[in-house]
Amino acid sequence: MFGFSNNKIQSKQSDVGPSHSVADFLAKGTVSVKDIIAPSFVEVDFNHLKIDDKYYRTLYVVGYPRYVSANWLYSLITFDHPLYISMYIYPAESKAVLEDLKRKIAEMEATISNEMKAGKVVDPTVQVALDDALALQAELAKGAERFFQFGLYITIPAGSLEELNQITKEVDSILSSLLIIARQATLEMEEGFKSTLPMFYDKLGVWRNMDTTSLALTFPFSTASLTRNEGILYGINEHDGSLIIFDRFTLENANSVVLGKSGGGKSFLIKLEALRLLMMGVDVLIIDPENEYQKLAQSVGGEFIVFAASSQYKINPFDLSTSNPASDELSNKILDLHSLMRVIMGELTPSQDALLDRALVAVYQQKGITQDPQTFKNEPPLLEDLYKVFVGMETPEAKELADRLEKFVRGSASGIFNQQSNFDIRNPFTVFGIRDLEENLRPVAMYIVLDYVWNRIRKDKKKRILVVDEAWYLIKQKDSAAYLHSFAKRARKYSLGLTTITQDVEDFLASEEGKAIITNSSLQIILKQSTAAVEKIAETFYLTGGEKHFLLSASIGEGLFFAGHNHVGFKVVASEEEKTLIE
Repeated sequence: MFGFSNNKIQSKQSDVGPSHSVADFLAKGTVSVKDIIAPSFVEVDFNHLKIDDKYYRTLYVVGYPRYVSANWLYSLITFDHPLYISMYIYPAESKAVLEDLKRKIAEMEATISNEMKAGKVVDPTVQVALDDALALQAELAKGAERFFQFGLYITIPAGSLEELNQITKEVDSILSSLLIIARQATLEMEEGFKSTLPMFYDKLGVWRNMDTTSLALTFPFSTASLTRNEGILYGINEHDGSLIIFDRFTLENANSVVLGKSGGGKSFLIKLEALRLLMMGVDVLIIDPENEYQKLAQSVGGEFIVFAASSQYKINPFDLSTSNPASDELSNKILDLHSLMRVIMGELTPSQDALLDRALVAVYQQKGITQDPQTFKNEPPLLEDLYKVFVGMETPEAKELADRLEKFVRGSASGIFNQQSNFDIRNPFTVFGIRDLEENLRPVAMYIVLDYVWNRIRKDKKKRILVVDEAWYLIKQKDSAAYLHSFAKRARKYSLGLTTITQDVEDFLASEEGKAIITNSSLQIILKQSTAAVEKIAETFYLTGGEKHFLLSASIGEGLFFAGHNHVGFKVVASEEEKTLIE
């Protein structure tokens, strides 16, 4: 079976000596390490290789852009498909390069001179090349630059020939967008493949002269830096170990959104950010559905306002802004109350909506409040007054609307939203706790608090952040979701940053308002994600395959930090003193 004859076996036995048997010899094996790691076959075609069941194609670069910026190969390095990229750098003698430059400059000057003598227009490409050559000659002569020969090769692996052709088109498109001209290593695929193995085995030898500055910008090791001279510490950049120090108020808007599965570290991050912003003189307001921020509020001397039937704190949703009110203040308030009533009472028919509008106008008129801002100082109506207006209309539709309101006026929720407001926001760290409310009352409370905060921040313009935890409560209903989106768009005018937090990522991204809130947030933080949600997030944020895997395997407090056009992987860090205050 092994192809040995008796004579050969006897010969081998005599070679290995009498103390070794044939079995010992065969036990050593007849297969070398090379046999184990080598592919079973390699098929070389004129424009691709096939090694076992994988296809490969190599491209080499022949043309580069005139000007490049730092990390200009980033889009190629982060391409969402494995690529084998090799860079070959060969130092060149400056003396020889200067001689070649001198000759080339003389040729171009002669060309320009001849065209001018002939009365022709000078070719602008020749003039530009001459200017570049003269500048480079001066830098080389001073020793400020050195010269290198540079080769860039890219091998594309794929599972099928169709996939290989498709990926090749995509890579070629990216290179073209960078003004890079690439060619397939036709009839040299084997040499191209060997050139991109990690063995420094340059078999293609396609090089381009490049100076030190251009070569330095070619290295793909720079990451998006998010270190600023001002701001607070968010964490450590996991790409290069630098600190992420950032001021969200320097962006287009100060809004942020935090997405992550339960237990991913969202609350810890927000508590840490709130604590650090407070030390920087920024007021912090928090809508807290689970009373998670109560300890932090107590630790920093903040105010924790509990909303419940037995609570001393009350907010009247009919309050009007009396400090520099806009000319259309009452009209806007009635529109906001339309949305709130739909959150309270559910869907309304067009006729019911019209009836509600008449009732809201009437209830303000009963208190002597009109479009005249001077009347805004009158005592505002209560929910009970609206209920009485519906009852007084004596129509079936009005009675139905009154029945829907009855729970909030005379029923179990009557002590929460049916009294005049009895407090103001004076503490720089204020938390609104709504855990003690029924589940179905929380969206109502969150909406009313949002509206209350909106009226208060317009009185005094200063840096504030408003944290809306578990924002999916509001996103579930279209009217409250639309109000949250409107709030996010208007917040910038009053130096307010809205922080939206949710663990129900799929529902949040499934709504148009949720997507719009994310789009309208200049700061976006994505922590550990579930398998079900990561695809939707990758589609929304255009994540690479590596970034998706990072979010799936991230530890608590790890994730992606997006600020403007930059994003990095990061890890939240806190001192022991901060942990004591927060946990």
